Amino acid sequence: MEYILGQEWEIVPAGGATGEAFFAKHDGQQLFLKRNTSPFLAVLSAEGIVPKLIWTKRLENGDVITAQQWESGRELKQADMNNERVARLLKKIHGSKPLLSMLERLGKSPLTAEIILQIIEEDLDAELRNMDVIVQSIEFLKKEIDHIHCEEMTVCHCDVNHNNWLLAENNQLYLIDWDGAMIADPAIDLGMLLYWYIPKQEWDEWINRYGLTLTDDLLLRMKWYVIAQTINSIQWHKGKNRFKEMDKWIQFLTDLHRSYEN
Repeated sequence: MEYILGQEWEIVPAGGATGEAFFAKHDGQQLFLKRNTSPFLAVLSAEGIVPKLIWTKRLENGDVITAQQWESGRELKQADMNNERVARLLKKIHGSKPLLSMLERLGKSPLTAEIILQIIEEDLDAELRNMDVIVQSIEFLKKEIDHIHCEEMTVCHCDVNHNNWLLAENNQLYLIDWDGAMIADPAIDLGMLLYWYIPKQEWDEWINRYGLTLTDDLLLRMKWYVIAQTINSIQWHKGKNRFKEMDKWIQFLTDLHRSYEN
């Protein structure tokens, strides 16, 4: 990266799974650099959803380097997820036509419930497939799939973990790490956020702040996608030998079913 910016810049890896992200600092200026980021980043920046995109450079080998303004700030805490600003930003994302148009131009097709169920059934290993709570979960997914209908598919982040929300020092709120973005039912993001962070007695108020009414239809869709995503998480962590995390999600799934039985 030094040959792009110059030797006077201090450049250090930013961590992450890909090893393609870096922090750069020089003379009071700070940048976040990333290799081969999707063109989607430019639209996210223009919409004010991620920190400002400063420049994009294509290298001779075909790699594309992007530089974003580095925003000092903090990740949201779990308790912050009940803030009205989180609901408003998520609504802005789900309602953004430019974001949707760009994902469509990049060749993304809608991720339907049928596709998700097919992926689960193809990827799930035999040991997990025979686990009681997984059997119960897949039975639920199959039973309810004909009732999972969304009239308007939107851009979904698909990982609204509190660690992916950045509150900058200037009080601007961002949602970062868009590598898993999909065109899908917004209930994917809503369900994850509500089930993970918001007490159930406050769901109605949170959804009202987002701009919807908490109907039985939305409740069913959120539950369906949360169960599906949790099964995927269990399989993913097992494949990485992260058994402690796997067990945490198995317990989450068990508690979810138990809460509906009581």
